[in-house]
Amino acid sequence: MATTSATITIASPDLVTDNISFTSTALLTKAGTSTGLENTSGLARKTTTSGSQYILFDGDAYGNGSHKIYLKNTETNAALYFTVEINSEQMGKLYAGDWAFFPWEANADTNDIKIQPSTSASHTLEYMLIYE
Repeated sequence: MATTSATITIASPDLVTDNISFTSTALLTKAGTSTGLENTSGLARKTTTSGSQYILFDGDAYGNGSHKIYLKNTETNAALYFTVEINSEQMGKLYAGDWAFFPWEANADTNDIKIQPSTSASHTLEYMLIYE
């Protein structure tokens, strides 16, 4: 059994009146169990060269489960972003340096995770799937 955890720290000296700093950690486990997730797509990068939409993960290929997705826009140019879509619903945009970590239940072909770069210029996205 694999043991994998995800940790996020959020800190700011000026977001609110006082300094804030907090950390939260979660163990990544299979749905409804305390058994760790055991599979990964590996950490990879996709460099796009057109403004077309790309399927990053095919929902039909992974099935039900407590999957986790990590995405990071590695660009430094603030004008270059990726739009992230799941099941034909726009989830949001990852601007230069932005990253996301979220759960995904891939139970149907329609639950594909798709990305679309903001321009046809070269954009690079780092990504990983941790799954059951």
